[in-house]
Amino acid sequence: MRASALAVSLALALALGGAARAETWKMATKQPADGPEGKVFQYFADQAGKYSGGKLTVQVFPNEQLGKEAAVLEQLKVGTVHIYAEGSVFLQKWVPDIRWSNAPFLFDDRDHWVRFINHPMVQGWFNKAKTDAGIGILGDLTSVLRGPYRVMLTKNPVAKVEDLKGIKMRMANDKTGVEVWTHLGTEVRVLGWAETYDGISKGIVNAVTSPIALVESMRFQEVAPVITRTDEYWQSIAFMMNQKAFDRLPKDLQEALVKAHKDAARYSEELMGKETVDSLKRMKAKGVAYNEIDLKPFVKHMLVFYKAKEASGELPKGFMDVVEATRKKTS
Repeated sequence: MRASALAVSLALALALGGAARAETWKMATKQPADGPEGKVFQYFADQAGKYSGGKLTVQVFPNEQLGKEAAVLEQLKVGTVHIYAEGSVFLQKWVPDIRWSNAPFLFDDRDHWVRFINHPMVQGWFNKAKTDAGIGILGDLTSVLRGPYRVMLTKNPVAKVEDLKGIKMRMANDKTGVEVWTHLGTEVRVLGWAETYDGISKGIVNAVTSPIALVESMRFQEVAPVITRTDEYWQSIAFMMNQKAFDRLPKDLQEALVKAHKDAARYSEELMGKETVDSLKRMKAKGVAYNEIDLKPFVKHMLVFYKAKEASGELPKGFMDVVEATRKKTS
């Protein structure tokens, strides 16, 4: 009896010890679970569980269930949210220079933007966010694809810069985006991502910019049926994380998260391309218009904006030099 009781106690102790070592991480996102990005996030969570042998569970909260950007960023900082999968530009809350990391209508292509992000000046901004706010980036900032390119959805066709005048454009609470689209002639309204569909339906706004792969899952084409490719800026989904929570993890669980992130990056590249092609076919079949226009006049118009910002000292020191230095040289 004594031996049996001892065995039971030992088994219970081991079970409790294993439970104590188990980790659950909360991952906040804006996107619906059944959209392309939602699928990537769940894939990441599944891979983290697999690589950790079940010792780490990543629980995904889609559709802004844990709050809007400002609320989630504060939760991320204090550690009640562990990962926020969104654009890294929101870290400008603590490091203002980060607002320029996705500068619109400035980079030649995605490769140019990736080289820019990996420049020591830009990496210094994100290191400062890690130090000052305790928010780090899991894995390669540029590797989980968002897009794969950006579009604008409107009620009427847009072929030139002048067509933007008077359009009520939905923007996130991002100073750069607000200033850029104001410079381009739109009337900017700041509105939550999940509130955009209703905002267009009710006439609060009548246009929105979006990664093409997210349009259909957000149903934007139902209320703004003209899609125009803008290549506004190149972007990725940053897995912003509470750095202290990550640092406290045993090495094997840190490695599980890193490996899961790499898998999610590969999956995002495969999925976004396919989803975009399939989505455009479906939307065109329902009467949605898709246009590709000459963007050179937009870039030329925006150059005035950037030169003025540089002259006023609002751009980070050396910013335009780094943009040029990371431009691919032609032989």
